[in-house]
Amino acid sequence: MWGGLAEEMEEGMGLFATRTREGAPAEVAPDATDEPDVPQLSTRFEAVRERLAAGSDASAACATVGREMARDGADLGEALDGLKATYARVLGGEPDFRALRALGLAWSEETLGYLHQLSCENPLTGLASLAHLRARLSEVYRADEEAGPAASTSHALVVVDLPLLGRPALWEGSFGSTMWLVRLAECARMVFPGEETICQASPRRVVVLAGRDDRLAQRVGLVRDLVEELVPETWRARVWIEGLPASDHAAGLLLDEIARA
Repeated sequence: MWGGLAEEMEEGMGLFATRTREGAPAEVAPDATDEPDVPQLSTRFEAVRERLAAGSDASAACATVGREMARDGADLGEALDGLKATYARVLGGEPDFRALRALGLAWSEETLGYLHQLSCENPLTGLASLAHLRARLSEVYRADEEAGPAASTSHALVVVDLPLLGRPALWEGSFGSTMWLVRLAECARMVFPGEETICQASPRRVVVLAGRDDRLAQRVGLVRDLVEELVPETWRARVWIEGLPASDHAAGLLLDEIARA
């Protein structure tokens, strides 16, 4: 192989070596291969390789690799290429269906979980995103369609608005305005400490998806009192109840309008 180059084991070291045409020894990694279509193996797949070499099921190891590569930002193609190279090197063939499925599902679940977390919550404020509030509203309307109470009578939006936060020229930086937004949300959370969704709808508005009952007006009044104690009167903070329309589609348009203001 390699045009007649000799391959020998160096004594006491266990390292393979080949001699160049000039006769100088050169170390070769154990996974190196002279086949151009089989790339060097990634250390990520070490556990997969060990399972294959032992003749054991490698599905669990493949799933672990898929999750780890997704966390590191590797795309699915890169993960599959690494799996293919590992199977080619150890077994001389293609990955089987179980291995492909295990790696692909694990990579997808980890990636979707990360994206879902991003879409649900603003990592800076801890508030739900507008997209998450929209999804929650859709759940409310679906429950209405399944013989539940009408969404317009079972729920409402509570809007907390501080117009000055929408004027960045008045702030030295966005961090200051963000902290004020978080403090507004804390006022809302003190009054709505349950499962209500509290969302950052815009740089100046916090929106709460709350159940509509006999106490709602009183609770909104408490939020208003807390906000008025928090901010100067000249800042003209506002708190009000926004009723939900009859359809899910109309509710989405309402949220868009609240977010644009």
